[in-house]
Amino acid sequence: MKKQFNRMRQLANQTVGRAEKTEVLSEDLLQVEKRLELVKQVSHSTHKKLSACLQGQQGKKHPLTTLAQCMVDGAAVLGDESLLGKMLKLCGETQDKLAQELILFELTTERDVIEPLYDLAEVEIPNIQKQRKYLAKLVLDMDSARTRFYQSTKSSGLSSNLQPTGAKADHLREEMEEAANRMEICRDQLSADMYSFVAKEIDYASYFQALIEVQAEYHRKSLELLQSVLPQIKAHQETWVEKPCYGKPLEEHLALSGRDIAFPIEACVTMLLECGMQEEGLFRIAPSASKLKKLKASLDCGVLDVQEYSADPHAIAGALKSYLRELPEPLMTFELYNNWIQASNIQDQDRRLQALLNACEKLPPSNNNNFKYLIKFLSKLTEYQDVNKMTPGNIAIVLGPNLLWTHNEGNITEMMTTVSLQIVGIIEPIIQHADWFFPEIEFNVTGNYGSPVHTNHNANYSSMPSPDMDQMDRRQTDQSRRPLSVATDNMMLEFYKKDGYDPPIPQLIKPGPINRAQFSTETHSGLSAQPESAASFRFRSALK
Repeated sequence: MKKQFNRMRQLANQTVGRAEKTEVLSEDLLQVEKRLELVKQVSHSTHKKLSACLQGQQGKKHPLTTLAQCMVDGAAVLGDESLLGKMLKLCGETQDKLAQELILFELTTERDVIEPLYDLAEVEIPNIQKQRKYLAKLVLDMDSARTRFYQSTKSSGLSSNLQPTGAKADHLREEMEEAANRMEICRDQLSADMYSFVAKEIDYASYFQALIEVQAEYHRKSLELLQSVLPQIKAHQETWVEKPCYGKPLEEHLALSGRDIAFPIEACVTMLLECGMQEEGLFRIAPSASKLKKLKASLDCGVLDVQEYSADPHAIAGALKSYLRELPEPLMTFELYNNWIQASNIQDQDRRLQALLNACEKLPPSNNNNFKYLIKFLSKLTEYQDVNKMTPGNIAIVLGPNLLWTHNEGNITEMMTTVSLQIVGIIEPIIQHADWFFPEIEFNVTGNYGSPVHTNHNANYSSMPSPDMDQMDRRQTDQSRRPLSVATDNMMLEFYKKDGYDPPIPQLIKPGPINRAQFSTETHSGLSAQPESAASFRFRSALK
């Protein structure tokens, strides 16, 4: 208790300036002392944040392992027959392997980085700081003993050069010398620990090098694992029969499906050849929005009930028109846009036809095959123009904007001008002279289409949006149509009036129910004009 009192009194005297404070550490060690606190703060913060990054918790399953198990269970539910089932199984196995790599990474990080950082911040540096505080107490004890010894000297009246005598003086001298010895021992130990801390800074820095090395190894193994599984995933995708075609590039669809003619084009053309050639206003009259949506979805997955849609040629024409409109690049290509426009501006008919032929020959093979196929069909459609009212000019107005457009479509006025003077001037003569442009072709390329009975359904459709379409579908339909497609519907009415035909007022009557049947695609037929024995059928697209 007395020693504690003397220590507090000495500290108070040093604080108010009545006594000098003895500094036993060198300037270098004082700088090391300041650095100790900074390193402790940084190590503690890094340890805390790095520990928070670990996903594995004591007594809990790793999140990635849980995800892997969920995927594997989902694959078992869906089965290997579905593409999703195959993907889930493959990805679940991959996630499980990644989880094992991550667990190993976290264990190594905890052992080589987190635990050493904890020892540095919570053990090594605090021990040095504790020793520094103990040294400060010993210095106070030494200063207190020295002060009391000097005060005893002054009270005895001796000069500073003379040593006091007597038992009390001897006791004070011994206490002073003992305090100095304890202080020197502690100071030497503290100095050694501080210098050792400075020398081991390279070892402390190696913790972070180890962190990067462990991370690099983990990511390298994870990358190898992912790269090994990617070819399997792509193989499943490429070998899967049902691939969407709407909105996909033509080349991509043909390459994946192994076809020469795009599936929506061939399917729609072949069905229209059987049930829609005499349909009035084909490609102009809008079908039921729900029917069109269903047909597009059926074409997208490659499964189609032909019997159902044979009673709805306007839906078939709408699906074909939508496919052409939704291509990322027009069938007649952006690159040749100027060639087509320049050809249409030629006044001499023979030279114009030759220029159009030259542009056709410049089309990429895939585009050329599909454009030729479509034009030959449209030419055949005009053979029934007395009944269906679809002349080459009318067809050009309705379909032209879906076959050719620029990157940046201008305002409505400019587009209307383009339609009337240029697009029609391109498409109409090609349809009129289709036999000169292209030789005879086979429409039913894959032989998957038969001959449903044709009936006229003009009274059941309107050129306006379908009555069974809700407001959201109306807005989406209007937005999805190209501006030219919207504008030319009114122009078609003018063409009808110019031809002396007064279009009938449509009756908004929904078609009645249609019976479905099945159809096998095992055999390939010849021309689609040859009727099949089955009245109705179901087929899967020839994407195999």
